[in-house]
Amino acid sequence: MIDYETYDGIGLRELVAKKEVHPKELVSAAVARIEALNPSLNAVVHKMYEKAMADAERIDPELPFAGVPFLLKDNTQAIEGGKLTHGSKLFRNYRAKQDSEYVKRLRRAGVLFLGQTNVPEFSLMGITEPKLYGPTRNPWNTDYTPGGSSGGSAAAVASGMVPIAGANDGGGSIRIPAAYCGLFGLKPTRGRTPVGPDYGRVWQGASVEHVLTKTVRDSALMLDLLKGPEKGGAFFVQDDPESYLSQLEKPLPKNLKVAFSVKSPIGAKIHPECARAVEKAAAYLEKMGFIVEEKEAPMDGNKIASSYLMLYLGEVASTLKAAEGALGKKVKAGDVEPATWLLGMLGNVTSAAEFALSLREWDTAAYQMENFFETYDFYMTPATAFPPAKIGELAPTKGQEFLIRLAAAFHLGKPLKKMGIVDRLFEKSFERTPFTQLANLTGQPAMSVPLHKTEDGLPCGVQFIAARGKEGLLLRLAHLFEQSPLWIDLKENPYYSRKV
Repeated sequence: MIDYETYDGIGLRELVAKKEVHPKELVSAAVARIEALNPSLNAVVHKMYEKAMADAERIDPELPFAGVPFLLKDNTQAIEGGKLTHGSKLFRNYRAKQDSEYVKRLRRAGVLFLGQTNVPEFSLMGITEPKLYGPTRNPWNTDYTPGGSSGGSAAAVASGMVPIAGANDGGGSIRIPAAYCGLFGLKPTRGRTPVGPDYGRVWQGASVEHVLTKTVRDSALMLDLLKGPEKGGAFFVQDDPESYLSQLEKPLPKNLKVAFSVKSPIGAKIHPECARAVEKAAAYLEKMGFIVEEKEAPMDGNKIASSYLMLYLGEVASTLKAAEGALGKKVKAGDVEPATWLLGMLGNVTSAAEFALSLREWDTAAYQMENFFETYDFYMTPATAFPPAKIGELAPTKGQEFLIRLAAAFHLGKPLKKMGIVDRLFEKSFERTPFTQLANLTGQPAMSVPLHKTEDGLPCGVQFIAARGKEGLLLRLAHLFEQSPLWIDLKENPYYSRKV
């Protein structure tokens, strides 16, 4: 049998096309790795092995990802009749009513769905530690988080369970796990990939579907297969006439300009290793002929953070309200985690005017960034302000949880909002990941590229943002880095290199 874990998705598909391996063998290899590694990593929470093996029997070998094992994310990536828990006790018995458009397009591409990956409750956190399933651990060092909310998918790819896994990004949920696990993670332009049919927009358009991958070419081909308008979609972006995969081999234009910053947009500290990652990338780009200039983005980072937090309040409150209709029962504080209930409680005492004014900040920032990209081709920052946190480090304390339960019992939403308790509860999380939300609120494409490791051996990603519609330019830049000495080798990760 081949060394399954060493191949990317395109590589596995080529073996299938040449009849050097049967899709059933790939499923068997993937299942063996999941069963061997998942007890330690807790990346996969729902398994669909029998269905995947049956589908492998009849897969068309000519499909672009024919027979490639794939894991979906346990939130919006629904399979009809399959579990869809959103990492929450509230939905522990829920079954999806229909396939998502994302799943339909991937099925047409030939991937084989082996299961679904762990997420924080309702994908709200930059760590993956739901009370329902327990924490997912980072394959580089299991004492640390793989990030979130696509943490289960990141751990699965970084450990070689599958070459590609489903992900989505509403505030960094592709880029943060990519940065922490040494993977490539692209968040496409708003409207590029489908979110329906259950939604026309997710998180007011902040959240976009894509994948986490080991290689840039897998991400590019996946974008080719996922892109395009959908029925009922709230957003439309003009298609790129060239395939993203074919663009990888095109040389980048001369004299591209890169602005970079290693300052936190909210005025907090930056870990020196994360700053070092950007400085190394800047030096390499200068060597390669890019025009590189240190310059901060033109918007107010604290306003971006406040707008993002306002999004949380409104979306969590509406999610809990919608759950009552979907589940046919009243949602109570004990049905969800304390932090989730607090967000929903505060969302219920937030006015429509406050929410609408917050959305105006998105548009202001989008306009400012488009002007910025008339001068610069890329904006480069650390993907995260700190390397991965230890498991449990960012979770609410028992004391905080007790106070939230007490506040829920006495309906103290308005007083807590005035006290700014949510700001304090999420302050530590925002300090660690202040860079990613900008691209979500403006709708611009952004990526995390694995270019640095700390002295402790933990990955640090570098983020690049480009103007809307410029995924091709980002992918070409990533492909340039992929051939450089800066690109992290997954073989240095003890779980990826483990034979099973």
